[in-house]
Amino acid sequence: MDIRKVKKLIELLEESDVAEIEIHEGEESVRISRASTIAPTLVSAPFGATPSSASTDSAQAAAMPAATEPEGHIVRSPMVGTFYRAPSPGAKSFVEEGQSVSKGETLCIIEAMKILNQIETDTSGKILQILVENGQPVEYNEPLFVIG
Repeated sequence: MDIRKVKKLIELLEESDVAEIEIHEGEESVRISRASTIAPTLVSAPFGATPSSASTDSAQAAAMPAATEPEGHIVRSPMVGTFYRAPSPGAKSFVEEGQSVSKGETLCIIEAMKILNQIETDTSGKILQILVENGQPVEYNEPLFVIG
């Protein structure tokens, strides 16, 4: 594929709100994706915490049960990557809130290092909550779904 065509594709991608494009020309192919534009989430220390006391406060918080964790079985991210609810842009989501799922059923995809990893449920039940937005970066062990 001609480098001028690749440059033109990059320009077209930058001018549009398309996040990713893949082109196949014979046996050659090119995939161009733009970096995520989602703003990082800011986390602040508890009120009155100083840098030296923040570590002891977080240790105490870890020892206490998490009051903000939702009721039910939590499916967590097994890796760092980008969360996708559907197999491809414009496709139907794997699951929706309120849907019943069986053990082993695909819930989402996490893209890590350009590899699409299907995340399956390890239990049967009903999707009570989807905690992550499509296209959002996720961290290791971050809660993704609540199943009841």
